[in-house]
Amino acid sequence: TSTWKTASVSGALFGGFFISWIGVDKTLCIVFLLVLLSFIILFQIKKKPVLNKKIGEPMKESLQAGVKFVFQNKAILGVLTLDMVAVLFGGTVAILSVFAQDILKIGPTGFGVLNASISLGSILTMFVTTYIPIHKKTGKKMLVSVFIFGLSIIAFGVSSVFWLSVLALFISGAADGISMVIRQTILQIKTPDEMRGRVSSVNSMFVGSSNELGAFESGLAAKIAGPVIAVVFGGTMTIITTVVSGITNPTLRNLDLSKDLYTSEKQHAGKS
Repeated sequence: TSTWKTASVSGALFGGFFISWIGVDKTLCIVFLLVLLSFIILFQIKKKPVLNKKIGEPMKESLQAGVKFVFQNKAILGVLTLDMVAVLFGGTVAILSVFAQDILKIGPTGFGVLNASISLGSILTMFVTTYIPIHKKTGKKMLVSVFIFGLSIIAFGVSSVFWLSVLALFISGAADGISMVIRQTILQIKTPDEMRGRVSSVNSMFVGSSNELGAFESGLAAKIAGPVIAVVFGGTMTIITTVVSGITNPTLRNLDLSKDLYTSEKQHAGKS
């Protein structure tokens, strides 16, 4: 995840700089060449054996089993719902260029800095979380991180100062990084081995669809009410959802992974 976020930071920065230096058309040509290169490298990966025991199972049945498991597990359902709503309403990336051009008036280079600050916050947080335990009071930490994410989105929406906006986006990236690490940890530990692929697929559907719908929602809201109100509304909805989830889902609120990690380590030690 840190590698992917590092690529997001460098990509956003270089994207802004290249647009400023050589224009949009030539920058997109460079992007095309890099994507083509990665496509060629992808085919250099050798085939690996498929370890799924239920190979050949119809995709519909497999997906239904994953969805059923998610809806039966309140902790996993709460985590996915929180993430989906945060991405759906808290996504500012879709209209970031509007803030860069019309509100902050900082041009392509400033736009690149704004874009990169989100991922930079995530990267630093992910390195920090390797040393700070998240298995204690996991649910509360998840809720707090999403709550802070919503607050930082509101702060970005009302800010008209460039570096204050950068700081707000940096904090949003940091909070999102914490929730991402916690979410992935919960999904890995709370999902049985035979269900992990299916749950991962459901998670991808939740996150992927909410990303696209979030971009649509941000653009539509910005068109109707203006970019500032659209972003503040998104941050507010994220906070409301977090509070409601914390109150109505005690399983998620009181989730603690200490026992699960101890059991997992004990099982692995026994196998060794």
